[in-house]
Amino acid sequence: MCLLMLLFLAAPLNAATDPLKDVQSAIMQEDYKTANKLAKDLLSQHLPRPQAMEVRYYLGLSYLRMGEYSPAYEAFKAVLADRPALALYDKAAIGVIDVLYMQEQYENASKEAVSLIAKRRDSDLMSLMYLKAARANLKLARWNRAREFLQKIIADYPGAFEADVARGLLEEKQYFAVQVGSFNDKARAETLMKELLDRKEYAYIVETRSPEGRTYYRVRAGQLTALQDAQELEKKLSGLGYPTLIYP
Repeated sequence: MCLLMLLFLAAPLNAATDPLKDVQSAIMQEDYKTANKLAKDLLSQHLPRPQAMEVRYYLGLSYLRMGEYSPAYEAFKAVLADRPALALYDKAAIGVIDVLYMQEQYENASKEAVSLIAKRRDSDLMSLMYLKAARANLKLARWNRAREFLQKIIADYPGAFEADVARGLLEEKQYFAVQVGSFNDKARAETLMKELLDRKEYAYIVETRSPEGRTYYRVRAGQLTALQDAQELEKKLSGLGYPTLIYP
């Protein structure tokens, strides 16, 4: 959802002459390899500077989605160094934060997010910036600081997509857990929970409700105070073949 929002906030060009249309389409279809190739091909041409900067942003985004964090970071930083229009600056800066977060550099991600918030208080992406700051602080177990950012989103941007995410995160307990499944069917969740319990793991079900009113049964393992312990549990469960995700 955040990716789609960033795409639609891009300054539109004339559809008949827009060299980015195919790149954007590939990213929206989650065909990141194609988007990456198209972006590289475009950058080999002599595009006007504003278009070239935007192409480089999408190049960074394709690298990010493919898990190639070093070239993604370099691409986003190159956009920022070229002093783009403010809307593109915000997106590239958020890209840098995402790279740091995915590399588990949560302290640096938090610093970059807080700096961006202070610098761009009139940005259309402010609610997303607050969410990035909150997520980084959750990983650092700075629960109160994270709650401040989440509450700010709900208070100032109640209609934003990030407000729904913030409400969900505020309901999370102040410990780390490893999620191994999320189901609409409670019976399936209970089966997975029992499977984990049989493996002597501390497992339980968290019932949540989406903004659309749908109920989900999330199977989680562990209630850990340290992120490192959660990472070790995630590695163990992932090695057993479970799809894993650390919460919060």
